[in-house]
Amino acid sequence: MPDIGAVIIGAGVVGVACARELAMAGHEVLLLEAEDRAGEGISSRNSGVIHAGMYYPTGSLKAQLCVRGLHLMYAFCAARGVAHRRLGKLIVATHERDLDKLRGIESQAAINGVPVTWIDGAEAMRREPALRCVAALDSPTSGIVDVPELITALLGEAEQYGARLLERMDVTHIEHADNDLAVRTSNGDAISARIVVNAAGLGANALARTVAAAGAPVPELRYGQGHYYYLNGRSPFSQLIYPLPGAASLGVHLGMDLSGRCRFGPDMRWIDAPDYGFDDSRRGEFVESIRQWWPEIDGDALQPDFVGVRPKLHGPGEHAADFVIQGPEEHGIAGLVHLLGIESPGLTSSMAIAERVVAMVGR
Repeated sequence: MPDIGAVIIGAGVVGVACARELAMAGHEVLLLEAEDRAGEGISSRNSGVIHAGMYYPTGSLKAQLCVRGLHLMYAFCAARGVAHRRLGKLIVATHERDLDKLRGIESQAAINGVPVTWIDGAEAMRREPALRCVAALDSPTSGIVDVPELITALLGEAEQYGARLLERMDVTHIEHADNDLAVRTSNGDAISARIVVNAAGLGANALARTVAAAGAPVPELRYGQGHYYYLNGRSPFSQLIYPLPGAASLGVHLGMDLSGRCRFGPDMRWIDAPDYGFDDSRRGEFVESIRQWWPEIDGDALQPDFVGVRPKLHGPGEHAADFVIQGPEEHGIAGLVHLLGIESPGLTSSMAIAERVVAMVGR
């Protein structure tokens, strides 16, 4: 008999959401985390934005799970008292030549079922006097959430339903033999389970390769590094401000935390291995990207905040990749789910991803 019903590898926001959903569905759940506590990986290094879902291609997992996840997250946060705020967001075009691209986002929002409103530059700048643009899309459902509070609340509810968290458990292999699944850790432990969910973030692709999965190749992993700066002083904006997205990211945008502190980022740098060292050498480029829509920015008022690293399933010059969720239908191994390339909007999508996982492995 397996040691336990379900093992979740990785206690970031997605792994914790999966643990909660599986526990609520009646499974005995063990959540394994390599760090000292839950939420110390990718989840600890993001802007805390709740995305509305207007950017993502028709029918993509990102579009479906972001839109569903937004509603689940707002409902959960309201019910559990998790600090959050529906600030709204302006996506701005700073030149006439960008209007077609902004119209394209407006059209995609309609397809994805995301409410947005087109406003002209004068109206946008009336709302946000520090802003400069020729037009904008108003996204009223975008917001922010206190990520540590969210993870604590999700984990607390998972534990209420019997899930257990074990920290400092670094999983090195997933094994499959004779219809049994097992995970092995760096300290030599082996835990067998009926269900294994690989939510290991930056380590998920490597773990997926340790278990045979004929017919479901594991995509190559690339690393996207992003720097964030905070503004030393009062924020001149009352809501989120986003430029038009680039090929590999949503661009250097303005976010804020629940205390009102203003944060800018991330930029996008391709790296060969995870690196969280802050490189301030491109501050000038960073400031110039912001100056396109906030001309009065003082570059000296920006202070280094933190660096995040995203698991990318595409490389430089390639179209942004979708999430990859490989379950039994893809690889033929009952009870096993790999969550690969779960970057933005992974936070917003986390509870919807958990629903999808439970649907794959059964209640």
